[in-house]
Amino acid sequence: MNENNSNEAPVDEQVSRHRKRKHDKRGETMDSFLKTSGLRRRVLVVDDEIINRMLIGNMLEAEYDVVYAENGREAVERLENTKTGFSLILLDLMMPEMNGFEVLDYAKHSEALKNIPIIVMTSDKDAEVKSIKLGAVDFITKPFHMPEVILARCERVIELSEDKNIIHSAERDPLTGLYAKDFFFEYIKQVEQYNASRQAMDAVVFTIEHFHLINEVYGREKGNDVLRTVAELLVDLFKDSAAFACHAEDDVFYIYCKHRESYDDIVDVCQQSLEEHSRSPKIFVRAGVYPEVDPEVPVETRFERAKVAYTRIRGDYTQKVAFYSSELYEKAIYHERLIADIEDAIENGDIKVYYQPKYAIRGKTPRLRSAEALVRWFHPELGMISPGDFIPLFESNGLIQKVDNYIWEQAAAQIKAWRETYGVTVPVSVNVSRIDIYDPDIESFLANLLTENDLDPSDLMIEITESAYAENADRLIEVINNLRGRGFLIEMDDFGSGYSSLNMLATIPIDVLKMDMAFIRNMESDDKSLRLVRLVIDIAKFLEVSVVAEGVETKSQLDLLKGMGCDYIQGFYFSGPVPPEKFAAFIEADLKVKQEERGKTHDN
Repeated sequence: MNENNSNEAPVDEQVSRHRKRKHDKRGETMDSFLKTSGLRRRVLVVDDEIINRMLIGNMLEAEYDVVYAENGREAVERLENTKTGFSLILLDLMMPEMNGFEVLDYAKHSEALKNIPIIVMTSDKDAEVKSIKLGAVDFITKPFHMPEVILARCERVIELSEDKNIIHSAERDPLTGLYAKDFFFEYIKQVEQYNASRQAMDAVVFTIEHFHLINEVYGREKGNDVLRTVAELLVDLFKDSAAFACHAEDDVFYIYCKHRESYDDIVDVCQQSLEEHSRSPKIFVRAGVYPEVDPEVPVETRFERAKVAYTRIRGDYTQKVAFYSSELYEKAIYHERLIADIEDAIENGDIKVYYQPKYAIRGKTPRLRSAEALVRWFHPELGMISPGDFIPLFESNGLIQKVDNYIWEQAAAQIKAWRETYGVTVPVSVNVSRIDIYDPDIESFLANLLTENDLDPSDLMIEITESAYAENADRLIEVINNLRGRGFLIEMDDFGSGYSSLNMLATIPIDVLKMDMAFIRNMESDDKSLRLVRLVIDIAKFLEVSVVAEGVETKSQLDLLKGMGCDYIQGFYFSGPVPPEKFAAFIEADLKVKQEERGKTHDN
């Protein structure tokens, strides 16, 4: 190229950009790293004329490691067989054996070559359009002039290619090939920004519940294989719909797609594939959907709402898809308020411990034997909050441990207070949730409560639910054995409402079996419930443990249970849960009965 035929402005502009790049922070960082590490970028020069190869090599060799090829076939062999990658290819078009156009076409379909930028070297202006269509990124016109401009073009092309590759690597999740979460969100924003005719879209969250079991049983590589399979399935299932897919977290996928009325079929296909891979009945695919999203709602918030929908069915194996609604949103806000306020509630005493009495009914007169500690929350602004609202919520996020520890402390102190006031000990049962079982300090925490309040282990009884056995049987058995070794008594709560395995009763050492109140409620009207009550009492006798019937409300229920040999009852027939100052009346009444019985014995 001579100066008379060149376009001065573009050349000056390129040289200026080249000099400015030297001061660019990223360029300085990359260049300084390469220099201090002793590494150099590699450039392949492909030309059948030796003089052209030497001219280009002399221009580039101060900055790059230059490798040469005499024709297209030799170039392809070098590119495919070398272990060290190339940053740039300078390619002549007119060569024997395999010309430049054939190399460009080959590179488009080669994994090894398709990401390497190619600058075409030619004196044929008419070849530019064809070269661009085949993938060339720039041109150097023969004969070669202005080495500084050629070097600037090479550096600029390499920089743009490296930036593109960096962006591409951040764009995709390396495991599944789906979009990475940050890019996924940004992509949706860009599409919506430039797309005026918005159609109704859904934000969908697919979750694999208990995915960790695959990693634990079969290994992480098997787990990765399952994730890749699910990703491929989702892409295939949504291929006919306007949709974007994202691998958001370990076991969570996001889909942004054209609105549809049902996702059951997609969940079913994923579930079937999951079962083939894992062979585990405890692993499930679930979906939360924010349907027909409000475009004014931020993209990230749309998927948070889909997550909120999913949390409603987490652990519920009868439902596979949940849809977000305004009611669900209000409930989510309510739950967030409870989560935010629980620590203040404990500190300020808004969490109260109530006590429900348990009576022994084997004798002539029912006698107070113990109590169960039950939690009540009196919120200063929201009023009385049902345990059914906050206990499952806190069990799902782990906050139940704070509540339980507080209840245990209050119950232990109350046992001591009643003993100091009345001279008798009223044992109290406290609930231990499945979350508490994972606490490595649970045994020392409970033991310290006994020491601080001068109690015997049998004064603070431990209630566990059978669902905790299904969650982690080995850990539960270990904790129970250790607690019983310290002298604590163990009650199995709500027996018959959950896992109810005879193997569980054979492996877990318990002292008391508590029947689920649903059996008691229906036993006078439903013969099956009545037979189940008899069966539970017979099991307790066989195991030589006491049995407690919860939810007793009438005299006829009491008499029926007493006739079957039930040991204790708990329920509204005697009293609902009451604060400790009202519970004192039961202690006083029982002391009075005891005194009267002593008086009769003395008279006789």
